[in-house]
Formats: sequence, C-alpha cells, structure tokens
Amino acid sequence: MARPLDYKKDLHHLQVALVRWQATAMASGEKVLVVLEGRDAAGKDGTIKRITEFLSPRNTRVVALPKPSDRQDSQWYFQRYVVHLPAAGEIVVFNRSWYNRAGVEKVMHFSTPAQQEQFIRDAPEFERMLIEAEIRLVKYWLDISKAEQADRLDARRTDPLKQLKVSDLDGVAQQKWKAYSKARNEMLTRTHTAEAPWICVRNDHKKAGRVNLIRDLLHRVAPRDIREDVEKPDPDVVFPFEPEALEDGRLAK
Repeated sequence: MARPLDYKKDLHHLQVALVRWQATAMASGEKVLVVLEGRDAAGKDGTIKRITEFLSPRNTRVVALPKPSDRQDSQWYFQRYVVHLPAAGEIVVFNRSWYNRAGVEKVMHFSTPAQQEQFIRDAPEFERMLIEAEIRLVKYWLDISKAEQADRLDARRTDPLKQLKVSDLDGVAQQKWKAYSKARNEMLTRTHTAEAPWICVRNDHKKAGRVNLIRDLLHRVAPRDIREDVEKPDPDVVFPFEPEALEDGRLAK
C-alpha cells in the first residue's frame, strides 16, 4: 500500500530531483520529449506547471499549438510539430500533440476518416524515428471520470481566474463523452508500442496524479543516483497501458 501523500513536501522533493536531473541532461546533451494528452479539464496545465516550475527557461519549452493555419493544413501532418522537437540539453513538453488527430479532430470531424486512419498508422513509425534520433519520448494519458470533468468545466465557467481556459469545445465535452472514450480506446490500443508506450495516470485527484506522474517521469529519464532517491509511483494511479484497463475500471468508460 502506498503511503499517504504529503503533497507540499513530496512535490518539493520531486522538483529538486527534476532540477538535479535537468543539470545532468544539459551536461550530457540529452533530448527529452514529454507528451501529455487527455480530455478537456484532465489536468494537463497544472501538471506541466509543476514539472517545469523550477527548470531552466532556456532549456525547457512547453508547446501548446493553436488551430493550424490554411498553409499548415496543406503540409505533411507532423510537419508543424517537428520544428518544436528538443535539441541537445533540452526538455520539451507538449500540452496536446500530434494526437489531436486521434482525439478532438476525430470526434469533431475536423479531419477526414482517411486522414485519421493514415495518422493512426503513421504515428508509431514517426515516434520510432524520433527514438532513433536519440530523443527520449515519454507519453502520458491523463484520465478523469465524467463526473469529475463536469465539476472542473463548471469551475472554469464560474472562476474569473480560469476564464482563459474556457473554449468552445468545453460545451460538447460532456455531450460527446462516449465518442471521446471510443477515440481514446482506439488511439491507446493502436499507438501503444514497446518503443513508445502509453503511461496512464488516473487524475481525478490532481495532487496525487501530479506527484505520481513526476515520480514516474524521473524513474524513466533520470540517472540512477537521482532515481534511487525518488519513490516509485503508486500503481493504482500510474500504470502502463494495457487493453484490459479499458474494461476493468482503471480507465473511465
């Protein structure tokens, strides 16, 4: 059984470990790419803030791309993401990524079925090329329940400090819950590979989700002397994707 969370103390310890890890990555020229995906209000922004809060601004970039322009729509789909990939000594965090095509674009019909099928076939090959280029790729799916999403979306509408989080897509997130679940299931199943696995995070409880995701990240990218000082993530919160999770209650239906 995992010990009780001491959020402030645990987070501080992990952020110190992140700083220590980044110092080694900058010295060695390591290239790290972290992808965070999830439904609207899944907690991506808050998680990214805690990961990057004390990291070097010169060697850390958060990428949250807007709707593509007409010119970008005419390009190879992955092209606008490639320009944001990390150089030596950098960590790049994608707040949503190329997986938009397997999620919101699929549910909202922003791309064609043929484009979506081509993407789902191409993504594992694209990620294999990134890994062969010595980019360390870590992919997280932040999962929340329908009730928790409803509460968070309501909070966005009523909290003046969260007004910039409100989007037109919020209004259909609950209406199209089942469609988003179906799209998620296909995305996870078809793009989970040995080289670039999906790591699932149960994020109804944001603080537990953040702490355990950072623990997992450090165990994946940090050298041994740093990893040894970091608890392993709670397996009830963070776990590698497997198809059984779609049916056994670990992922929201």
